[in-house]
Amino acid sequence: MSVHGTSSIICCLLLPMWIILAPASSHPQRSQCKLTQRTALCNNSNLTSVPAGLPSSTEELQLNHNLLKTLQDDSLQYPSLTTLSLACNQMEGLHPNTFQSTKLLKNLNLAMNNLYVSYTQTSNALKTLPGIKFLDLSENRLDEEMAAVLLQNLTSLEYLNLSGNLLRRLDETSFRDLRQVRELDLQRNLLFEIDNAFDGTPRLQRLNLAFNYLPCLTDFHMSQLVVLNASHNFIEWFITRPDANVTFQIETLDLSDNKLLFFPFLPEMSRLRNLHLSHNVVSFYEHLTDNVTFPNLTSTVDFHNLGRNTSTVTAKLWNDSLHGDVSSVELLDLRGNKLQYFPRGFIRKMPSLSRLRIRSNCLESLNLTSERFSASLLELDVSDNGLIEIAADDVTLRTLSNLTYLNLSRNDLDCSSSRRLFNLPGLRSMDLSYSNIGKCLREAGVAWNTTESLRQLFLKGSHLERIPPSAFSGLALTHLELSDNPGLRGQQSIKSLSRTLQHLGLGNTHVGELDFADFLNLKSLNISCNSLEHLPASVSSLDLRQLDLRDNKLSTIPSNQADALASKLHTVFLTGNPFNCCQSEWFRTFTTTKTVHVVGQSDIECADLFQTRSIRHYSSFLCRDESGESFFWYILLFGPICISLVGIVVIVFLTLKPKVIHKSIKKKYSKPTSY
Repeated sequence: MSVHGTSSIICCLLLPMWIILAPASSHPQRSQCKLTQRTALCNNSNLTSVPAGLPSSTEELQLNHNLLKTLQDDSLQYPSLTTLSLACNQMEGLHPNTFQSTKLLKNLNLAMNNLYVSYTQTSNALKTLPGIKFLDLSENRLDEEMAAVLLQNLTSLEYLNLSGNLLRRLDETSFRDLRQVRELDLQRNLLFEIDNAFDGTPRLQRLNLAFNYLPCLTDFHMSQLVVLNASHNFIEWFITRPDANVTFQIETLDLSDNKLLFFPFLPEMSRLRNLHLSHNVVSFYEHLTDNVTFPNLTSTVDFHNLGRNTSTVTAKLWNDSLHGDVSSVELLDLRGNKLQYFPRGFIRKMPSLSRLRIRSNCLESLNLTSERFSASLLELDVSDNGLIEIAADDVTLRTLSNLTYLNLSRNDLDCSSSRRLFNLPGLRSMDLSYSNIGKCLREAGVAWNTTESLRQLFLKGSHLERIPPSAFSGLALTHLELSDNPGLRGQQSIKSLSRTLQHLGLGNTHVGELDFADFLNLKSLNISCNSLEHLPASVSSLDLRQLDLRDNKLSTIPSNQADALASKLHTVFLTGNPFNCCQSEWFRTFTTTKTVHVVGQSDIECADLFQTRSIRHYSSFLCRDESGESFFWYILLFGPICISLVGIVVIVFLTLKPKVIHKSIKKKYSKPTSY
């Protein structure tokens, strides 16, 4: 349903340009509408009124981005009309009897208009639609009082979009007549308070409150809700009504990008599957029970004004029961919080957990054995945590046979932990970028080939100096990322993967002239930041889709290589090279090939005799010969010689022929006068 709001905004962005380009004196004609079966498309037509003369059987009428300001009582004479779209006009209101001939109307789009001007009049018109199901009032500068008036008696409504308005506070009168509404979009308003606003919407299943100013969500008791998006607010607390003895139907709860201090207090019984808590300040406080270390800190917290029947609830900060029912959670996203550890038994409560994302936290150790991760775990991201140790016994590693993705990048893991994790039997993708794996390889050796299922290995910036020839033997890697390892040696080990590799990253490795001729399946190659003066000849023989050549020392790309690459490439990166402006035929080859996207064209520079400039705007009329040398070189070379020769001739002439000059002057000026 949210697609309607997005398309409305896009079409409105095009309206000012259309008004300028369209003739001011034009008038709507029937030919301006495109008829497709029972749909009339009259968009972008500079209309100031609803076109007449359309077939009476028309069921859908689109009048988006026109110049309509109102609809008169007799504007719509189409009794079969079920869908009417008036998005991106200048609508200020609808006359009370606008829909007197369209009683079958179910879908009405009024997005991006000015309905705040005559909202009372528009409300009277909407009341005459007994079967309306879909209503879009987004981007109309409506406040909560205007919205309440517009929504009176719309008991049949199932979808309502009020996004992008000026709603500040909602109460029990806001949606009291919306008994059938199932989806409600309130994102991008100014909401800071919600007081029992949804008690009159018993069938509401999807609620979007994102991008508002809500400070908290307490007394949550909407048991019928399936999806709640409250991301990008200022929420510090999420608390479910403590006496709610019912199974909540919620499956997706998004509280990301808020200011949550505690893990949300979830319902005691729920069907929650996706819990998004990224970019908050969530932490656990079990360590505060240590009265020796923290003698003056309280071990309880009081919650006030949770409901009409409950004034205060006192609970321990580390009480596991406060987490609620997480037994059905499959995705837990805790990226960008303040976690230092998990409470005892916390992970054990999630037997269905398949994706755990705890990137950018404060974990120093993780014990996979004591936490008892379930066999359903598919994805584990613990990157950027400062991890020193990950403990796991052989039984745990066998239990995690379904784990296919493991991200350990930007940690300080010891070598023992690194070696053990390569024994995961089903691992397909592993990221050890910016870690100490290079040190472990030098000291004790790491056998990557123990994980035969591995397909993607990321070792970017891992202090690698030398890779043993047999490091990848027995593997069928499709992705290998080795960038940011200056001075890397191990070309022979990389060549052992030539039959399977599809992506190879060798940026900033100083690899030199590596022969890529055997990498027949390679689709993406990164050889940026390698001080290459010439593009390796073997690259042009590859069937590449993406090539990264940034920040090298390339002055040109030979025509034969450019032609070969342009016929295959989809994306190429070329910025940061000292290209020669007079040897830039390759650039025209890439830019005139419609299938090639040259990233950052305006940032690609070249140098001529005088300055460095954008290669995109360089004119080559000064470059004459086939070698690409500028004609100015010849001017600079022969100009001084010619001037010198002329000077010598003048001096010789003045020295050897003084009498000729004297007689010439005398003849010219010694003339008789009339005196």
